[in-house]
Amino acid sequence: MSLATIGRVAVAMFRETVRDRVLYALVAFAVVVIGASLLISRLTAGQDVKIIKDLGLAAMSMIGVFIAIFIGIGLVSKEVEKRSVYSLLAKPVRRSELVLGKYAGLVLTLAVNIVVMTIVWYIVLSYYDWTVPDSLRRSWEAPALDARMLVAVYLVFLQLMLVTVIALFFSTFSSPMLSALFTFALYVAGHFSADLRNFEAVVDSPVAGGVARALYYVLPNMALFDVKSAVVHARPVSLGYVATTTAYGLLYAAAFALASVVIFSRRDFK
Repeated sequence: MSLATIGRVAVAMFRETVRDRVLYALVAFAVVVIGASLLISRLTAGQDVKIIKDLGLAAMSMIGVFIAIFIGIGLVSKEVEKRSVYSLLAKPVRRSELVLGKYAGLVLTLAVNIVVMTIVWYIVLSYYDWTVPDSLRRSWEAPALDARMLVAVYLVFLQLMLVTVIALFFSTFSSPMLSALFTFALYVAGHFSADLRNFEAVVDSPVAGGVARALYYVLPNMALFDVKSAVVHARPVSLGYVATTTAYGLLYAAAFALASVVIFSRRDFK
């Protein structure tokens, strides 16, 4: 496996995605939402800066998930449907390099979009911080430009990396529609991981409780990456928690990436 080949595929994938009008529309929508949060915040006295922070992080997460799912599901399946996979594999590119390169390209696209949205978000917060009186600023739990918010942004990006590789995994053996459905279902289920763990306490069926507990250990816990509430309310997020969550996310991403490579490598396109 060649890292140079993976890099070339990633760059080609990045160029392809940035030309997608749907991608620009989603990013523009996120920028508008972040800007609109400044106007919405004026309607709620005393909670203004919290609303801007919360809506900004929510917009990044929501738009990022749409990009990860609706572009991620086409990373492999689109090439198969268009029959372009034959010309790609005819070149000196291994199947594993094609899969990993496309994944890396979409992750790069997500990283660029997250950076752009973060810059716009901080500009909105800077403008608001500059225009409010000192008396209101002193009542805030944390500064408008609190650097700890970048921790939440980082974990949002880490979650998007995981959602992307899940979409890639399903796209290696399923249709785009089913891949989107499966990925979204896994994403939603991952946010209710704690409920799955405690499900056997609220049902009478040992079988249902056992299945729920098994799913709790198998499905990725998406709630771990959500620290928006803690950051907005100035509660500390420890470095240990960030490191543990990073390791957790990367291990799951590596497992899904390996499964994607194995499945795609064994597919017969004849």
